Amino acid sequence: MEEISVDMIESLEEIELDEREEWELDVKKLVIKSLIGRGSFGSVHRGIYDGNDVAVKMLDWGKDGQATNITLRKAFTQEVSIWNKLDHPNIIKLIGAAKGMSGQNIRTDDDKIFVASNVCIIVVEYIVGGTLKSYLFKNRTRKLPFKRVIQLATDIARGLSYLHSHQIVHRDVKTENILLDEGLKAKISDFGVSRVEAANPNEMTGLTGTLGYMAPEVLDGSPYNRKSDVYSYGICLWEIYCCAKPYSDFSFSEQTSAIVYESMRPKIPKCCPSSLVKVMKRCWNSDPEKRPEMEVLVSILESIDTSNGGGMIPPDQPQGCFHCLIRPRGP
Repeated sequence: MEEISVDMIESLEEIELDEREEWELDVKKLVIKSLIGRGSFGSVHRGIYDGNDVAVKMLDWGKDGQATNITLRKAFTQEVSIWNKLDHPNIIKLIGAAKGMSGQNIRTDDDKIFVASNVCIIVVEYIVGGTLKSYLFKNRTRKLPFKRVIQLATDIARGLSYLHSHQIVHRDVKTENILLDEGLKAKISDFGVSRVEAANPNEMTGLTGTLGYMAPEVLDGSPYNRKSDVYSYGICLWEIYCCAKPYSDFSFSEQTSAIVYESMRPKIPKCCPSSLVKVMKRCWNSDPEKRPEMEVLVSILESIDTSNGGGMIPPDQPQGCFHCLIRPRGP
C-alpha cells in the first residue's frame, strides 16, 4: 500500500481545480435515498453506488462552490486523499468522492434529479449499526457486559494503531465518530480534521477536536502529536464502560480550566475492573510522553481476562457499587 507523506499533503495546495483524482467516482452510478442526518456543513444520506449500499456525506459549498471557499475545498481534498489510502477492518472504507459538482446532477430513488451545483460528496460503506454514542445511550440505566466493553475498546485501539502506524493523527476521536456494523464491530470514521503527523511538533497546535475528548495540550494551545488521540481514546473507554457522558455538568470554560490546570478527569466507578482502570489512567496522563502507544494498548486489551465479568466487583466491596448493581445489558 502506498505510504502517505507530509509532502503529499502539502502538495494538495497545488492541485488544479479541474484535475481528476484517483478517488473521484462516477456520480452517474450514484442514487440518493433517505436522509440520515444533518450537520453544520451539510447532510448525510443513505444511497446506492454501483449496486452497493453506501452512506453519502454532502458538503454544501454555498454559491459558486466551484470557485469559492478554497479553504473548505482544500480541507475536503485533504480528508479524502488521506482516507483513500486507508485499508483496515476497523476503519470505515471510503468508496470515493466527487469535488466541484457544478454542472452534474445526482438521481434520487424516486427518479427525481438532485441538482448538485454547489456541493461536494464523500461516499463510504454503509454501516447498519449507527454510532457507538447512540448505542451506548440507548438505555443509560444499563451497562454493557465487560466482554463487550473490551471488544469495542480493542476494535477502536486496533483502528487507531493502524492510523498511527501510517503517521496519521485523527484529531477528533469520540464515540460519535465510531460506527458499529451488524456484528457490533467498531469502525473509525470521519477524517475531516485528520492530518499527517508533523515531524516538528510545533507545527501542530490549535483547538482541534471535540470538547470533553480533547487532550490538555490541545486545550492549552500547546504543540501536540498522536498522543492526543490516545488521551481521547481514554475518554471513549470511560464512556464505553460507564455508558455516560463525561463532564456533563461543566461548561466549556470550567472543563478547559479543570482539565488543563487541575488534571480533572472523569470519575471512575469503584466497581470498574483494575485492568481497565489502569488503561484509562495511562491514556489520560497529563504528560503525553507517559501515555502508551496504541499498539501497546492493543496488546494490553487483548490480554485482559473477561471471564466472570473481569472481576467487576472487587473482593473488598462484596456489595459492589451503584454502577455494578445495574444489570448489564446485552449483547
